[in-house]
Amino acid sequence: MSVTGAGTVGVPHSTLADTLLARLTATYGAAADPARAAPMRAYMKDVAPFLGLTTPVRRTLSRTVVEGMPRPDETDCTAVALRCWQLPEREYHYFAVDYLRRHVSRCSSGFLPVARQLVTTVSWWDTVDLIAAHVVGPLVAADPGLKAGMDAWIVDDDLWVARAALLHQLRYKERTDVERLFTYCLRQSGHPDFFIRKAIGWCLREYAKTDPDAVRAFLARERGRFAPLSVREALKNIGPAATA
Repeated sequence: MSVTGAGTVGVPHSTLADTLLARLTATYGAAADPARAAPMRAYMKDVAPFLGLTTPVRRTLSRTVVEGMPRPDETDCTAVALRCWQLPEREYHYFAVDYLRRHVSRCSSGFLPVARQLVTTVSWWDTVDLIAAHVVGPLVAADPGLKAGMDAWIVDDDLWVARAALLHQLRYKERTDVERLFTYCLRQSGHPDFFIRKAIGWCLREYAKTDPDAVRAFLARERGRFAPLSVREALKNIGPAATA
């Protein structure tokens, strides 16, 4: 993996990526539906153009694209993801996210800078949230040394990086680092942006499925520090926190 002086990860050479991208662009391009593309782009607040592929259609096409392809290594995953991200249409980014979800176990802790680059490029919740929970989360679970990276992400000026840090433990359940989860929520409790406030409520609500009493107790202590949106989201499925 190469990194430029500006901290950008360069696209490595990958024969697998060459083949996969040729298949992908031909298959997706042939199925493009301009009539659907415009409303899809509008729904996603014009973050990127769309080909107009619905999720079921896209997933069917993706199976055709990857059929018979060998399993990738980390270099292949990096090349596929970054090359997909260089294409303008959002469906290519979705393909990359799905590909990484499937093959994240092939990647080492050294893949985290690639994940960060994806989070900070053409950023919106539709890709950031999946990368956080299904790529960053497994990487950190496999290498606890990456928790220090998450400690840096949670205070990053880029709200999408901070959101990814909040959400990376979404699928951890009983393996959740509860102290870190609560600390991250407190560190961003005063953030003015909707997407951070929503993420705080979401990660607490998800952990409440494992330990509702811990979440209730945490909010009973700290409720005054959080926006109403965060509290409402956190308690959606478990009821209000006890009052003193």
